[in-house]
Amino acid sequence: MTHDGRIRVGLIGAGGIAGAHVKGYLANPDTTLLVAVADPAEANAKRRAELAGAATYTGYTAMLAEADIDAVDICLPHHLHKDAIVAAARAGKHILCEKPLCLSEEEATEVRAAVSAAGVTLMCAHNQLFSPPVAKALELIRTGVLGRVYEVRTTDSFFNDFDPTTMGWRASAATSGGGELIDTGYHPTYLLLQLAGGVPVEVTAMLSTHRLTFMEGEDSAQILVRFDNGVLGSLVTSWAYAPSTNTERFSVVGELGSLHSDGKNLSYALRSGEQATLAFPAVDEFAAEIGHFARSLLDGTRPLHTEKEGIEVLGIILAAYRSARTRSNAEVRGAGAPALA
Repeated sequence: MTHDGRIRVGLIGAGGIAGAHVKGYLANPDTTLLVAVADPAEANAKRRAELAGAATYTGYTAMLAEADIDAVDICLPHHLHKDAIVAAARAGKHILCEKPLCLSEEEATEVRAAVSAAGVTLMCAHNQLFSPPVAKALELIRTGVLGRVYEVRTTDSFFNDFDPTTMGWRASAATSGGGELIDTGYHPTYLLLQLAGGVPVEVTAMLSTHRLTFMEGEDSAQILVRFDNGVLGSLVTSWAYAPSTNTERFSVVGELGSLHSDGKNLSYALRSGEQATLAFPAVDEFAAEIGHFARSLLDGTRPLHTEKEGIEVLGIILAAYRSARTRSNAEVRGAGAPALA
């Protein structure tokens, strides 16, 4: 796969989030090497590429055909993800893709088929899973500290200062896939999925536009999710407002106790009387995410979130949109499909 024990990566898309990804590659010099950057805006491609000494391309088709790469990292606007994933898979390249994985059930089916046929690894770039409080919470849950989990809650809300001149492609449902829920709301959704530890089966949702009235989609959402293991999940997400100061980033309640986090610390309290608050050093989540992607490829292990989880997260969000339109519960479609072996 590699010439020197490192994964050679081509970056597709050189916009805002690409900057965090480039820093992530520079923070993992022993396992990754960013060798190419493709973007139609040549100035943006050069700006990202010069930090790593990478070559530049104005389109990813040429990069896939010409660059000596093992994998691609997709940092494009939402509506362009599916085509880039399929092209990369057909070229035999492994894939790291920013959220959302794609925008529809039909696109998800095409992504799953392309990745499976090519035998490549796809990892969803869900950076918040690499937050130390999240990783520790998952460890506590999986080792049975809370016993059977009953309820999970997640929140990701902030005052977004978008205006009609700065929102760009996110203002259109055709290019974003919806509104805030399929953008920032993707984070608390994949976090909910991971903490719940089950397959999502049913969703109830209420969507709102409180403040960003110039965008086509919602600026806020409140979602309830039922999982196949009996866990009930709820999430709140918004660009319209910051949450109240006593709002947790996430919380989990189980038969033996509960835990919660403000995003920096993690506290738990058990019915036995044991309790603790754990503090963690700051971590670059993108660097940790990219390091995990590289190690998965080098070691032949399964990434934390593959196309399976990416499709399940998308399934929750699409069900939420159907629920809001019909004012009824909506089944999650396409979830639970087998992951790439």
